[in-house]
Amino acid sequence: MLNIAAHLQRSAALTPCKVAIHCGDRTLSYGQLDGAANQVANALRRLGVGRGDRVVLACPNLPEFPIVYYGILKAGAIVVPINALLKAPEIAEHLRESQARAFFCFEGSAEGPLHREGWKGHVEAATGAAFVMITADPHEPSAIAGARTLGELMRAESPAGDYAPMQETDTAVILYTSGTTGRSKGAELTHSNLALNIAYAALMCKMDAADTHLIALPLFLAFGQTTQMNAAILVGATMVLMPRFDADGALALMERHGVTIFAGVPTMYIALLNLAGAAQAHDLGKIAARLRLTLSGGSAMPVAVLSAFEERFGAPVLEGYGLAETSPVASFNFLDSERLPASVGKPLYGVEIKLVDRAGRTVAIGETGEIAIRGHNVTKGYFNRPEATAQAIVDGWLHTGDVGRIDDSGSLFIVDRVTDMIIRGGFNVYPRELEEVLMTHPAVAQAAVVGVPHATHGEEVKAVLVLEAGAATTPEAIVEWCRERMAGYKYPRVVEIVAGMPTTATGKIIKRDLRA
Repeated sequence: MLNIAAHLQRSAALTPCKVAIHCGDRTLSYGQLDGAANQVANALRRLGVGRGDRVVLACPNLPEFPIVYYGILKAGAIVVPINALLKAPEIAEHLRESQARAFFCFEGSAEGPLHREGWKGHVEAATGAAFVMITADPHEPSAIAGARTLGELMRAESPAGDYAPMQETDTAVILYTSGTTGRSKGAELTHSNLALNIAYAALMCKMDAADTHLIALPLFLAFGQTTQMNAAILVGATMVLMPRFDADGALALMERHGVTIFAGVPTMYIALLNLAGAAQAHDLGKIAARLRLTLSGGSAMPVAVLSAFEERFGAPVLEGYGLAETSPVASFNFLDSERLPASVGKPLYGVEIKLVDRAGRTVAIGETGEIAIRGHNVTKGYFNRPEATAQAIVDGWLHTGDVGRIDDSGSLFIVDRVTDMIIRGGFNVYPRELEEVLMTHPAVAQAAVVGVPHATHGEEVKAVLVLEAGAATTPEAIVEWCRERMAGYKYPRVVEIVAGMPTTATGKIIKRDLRA
């Protein structure tokens, strides 16, 4: 029997008064967090929601997220976390796709009234799911007439309770992929998938109860959910929740709470490095003295950014690689081993990684190929999508759609997405390689390379750049600079300088928007 909710119950039993969460002016102990999760579990059982039922959760990084998340797990149900920025038709699709029995929806703010979109999506889906509004103030009534609130639901329940015993192969969480390249699919992650990934994340990073995590990554996705929230709860660490990332606010929270671990995507690191007036507004020395470790994932970290961050803050940046379908960590740079620039490390314990060509044959060491993964971290499939499951998982190997290479030491290097590769005049061009070079230009703060249609070459290489504060250059100067440093078939002939990149909620650059 296995239920990852046992992690919370154990930490609450060992250190009930230890601070589990800081969020704004709110603080919750482990005892309070576990008690609140029990109240949610008891309420769900009273609603008839239990083993194997899907419960959708739309909530930013607030204490209510782990409260409801663990309450769902304690009831034996399945958590379906979704992006709090979705619109009504998208929410309705997730409710229908997951066949949800209940829907917990944060009310949002005046600028982003999530409850309106959530309620419209709930009505449109017409699944009969119980609708529960998460209000910012648990004592406030619902903004939707007749809709019950989380506060009302919990007040009638006891904080005492236990978690439902589950099989290790039972689904714990369904994570919907971003859908940036097609219809989204719900990856089913089992209690075993997650328990092992959580344990290895804590082990590899040497996490313990003395750590304080700044969690700015959205908790509805695997990176922040597994490697921070769940790992922190496993070891009884403190979490500082940041509902929406901004560099100034992140540094303020690091300084105020003595943050020891930060995790982010490359755009977050770039923002922290490029924040104007950071040294005047914050005690960077104090932050660096406490910060012992940072983690990067989601997309490739430019080497120049990694080096600059480590130099300024004195903490190692450990890169890893994974997907929602791998719980998420598949490979990682370990604290006790040598880190190679641009490498995402070696496979996790019990995980195998190989590279294959288009025919599915394993390629030679040093050659590029599609990354395929097998191990305890791989999803058991996509919920109610057997065709998609059969296409993605072949003979136990998950085919990721990412291109990589493996060196003689077994270290993995991400080259690009299969779908991002540019074919210019018959030559394969990998944007990641060019982005690394562009990031060494003194005027460039951020770079993205995409392919655009071309009448004779099929595709042309286009670079989109964000400049450093106060820097100046021209597209023509960038083209000439690249021509001196890149092969003739590689260097970008088209350069666009922009104020900012279009990104997803996790900070990934939306490359399809750059191809216009």
